[in-house]
Amino acid sequence: MVVGTEGQEIMQKLLLDYDHSLDSNGVNGKRLASRLDELSKIGLTENGGLRRIAFSPEERKAKELVKEWMKEAGLQIKEDGAGNVFGRLEGKVKSSTVLSGSHVDSVPDGGHFDGPLGVIAALEVAQAWKDTGYVPNKSYEVVIFTDEEGARFNGGLTGSRAMTGEVDIEFQKQLKDMNGIPFEEVIKRDGLNVEGFVEAKRDLSEIEAYVEVHIEQGKRLEKAQLPVGIVTGIAGPCWLNISVMGEAGHAGNTPMNDRKDALIAASELVIEIEKLAGEVSETAVATVGKLEVLPNGVNVIPGEVRMTADIRDIHAESRDELIQLIKDAAERIKNRQQVDIQIEETYKIAPVPVEKEMQEKAAEAVKNTLQIEPFYLPSGAGHDAMIIGRYVPMAMLFTQSKNGVSHNPSEWSSLQDCIQTVHVLKALLEDLIQLKGETI
Repeated sequence: MVVGTEGQEIMQKLLLDYDHSLDSNGVNGKRLASRLDELSKIGLTENGGLRRIAFSPEERKAKELVKEWMKEAGLQIKEDGAGNVFGRLEGKVKSSTVLSGSHVDSVPDGGHFDGPLGVIAALEVAQAWKDTGYVPNKSYEVVIFTDEEGARFNGGLTGSRAMTGEVDIEFQKQLKDMNGIPFEEVIKRDGLNVEGFVEAKRDLSEIEAYVEVHIEQGKRLEKAQLPVGIVTGIAGPCWLNISVMGEAGHAGNTPMNDRKDALIAASELVIEIEKLAGEVSETAVATVGKLEVLPNGVNVIPGEVRMTADIRDIHAESRDELIQLIKDAAERIKNRQQVDIQIEETYKIAPVPVEKEMQEKAAEAVKNTLQIEPFYLPSGAGHDAMIIGRYVPMAMLFTQSKNGVSHNPSEWSSLQDCIQTVHVLKALLEDLIQLKGETI
């Protein structure tokens, strides 16, 4: 389903088959659909996609719109020096706070649910509380993180890294965007400065938990015919640059038994990488998505192959085991094919598992609100929750993605699934913000 620019708006499509009986406890499907629709018009592309790059006028406009909705929900608004926006609802007692949210920036031609759904879902909970007169024991904050996607500077998670103090400001100052504009100039145009990024570091001891709603970006929930799933962990990627060096030669004059074909050896390794991932862990994935053959001639035996493997798992131990097994396989292939294989790790981030207690709380919320058995799944993609989860208890809820499409104009989640996710989020947050010994 593609969002068009000729009359069929997101709100109309979302409401087309919506079951209004899901409106309860202050949660309102039409309101959520309307807000997703209004956000979709900021940065709308000709083919119905979204271009709302970080630090752009479009991202700023989206943030200002959400700020207005935060005011409607009775939230106190604050924006830090990195452009992160917080809408705070004070609790009954002076205590730590619980955060929920996501981002509103996009990839250059993205969809309308990746990021905005997490923000609007968190806001819908606050609005539902206001409409029903509920005041939480602990404070609650709806957050919009800056530059999650990283499309502008080929990085990402910038806002959450700034909030946790992980931003290397000297490194950031060296960055230039796709148009060659330096980082400092880009953020200056958005009313920010590098000093603000440093000052955005927050006292994380005041944050009790963070919960993020996100579309799944996969097909597991759709295949299971379920609206929402509980994330067990966020995979940490490791990129391997692999060079296979053989010997180029004439395709016609070199006998088959006297060749050092780099592509044959590389092909064997690609197959091994795919096979090994399934043997090591059910949550591990491995992909060779980039491959260059040299000299790339029709009648020339490949003398060199350069490729990149993306290795991920939600558990550091099994991911690193997989990396070692790939290196071992490369050594065997190297000896058998009489080629040279060099492997370099160029990018490696630790995975972030979700604490069992947070998974259990999310599971109770699913059972109590939807009366279905919880469905658990890993996240292969990175999210702000990955950064926050290194420091405070974190949970993620995935909403079903139609056909698993993401970062694409046809990205879609039904309003039924979105609202059921909001109900689970609301129940989970109400569990997290109550004081020990008290019940909601």
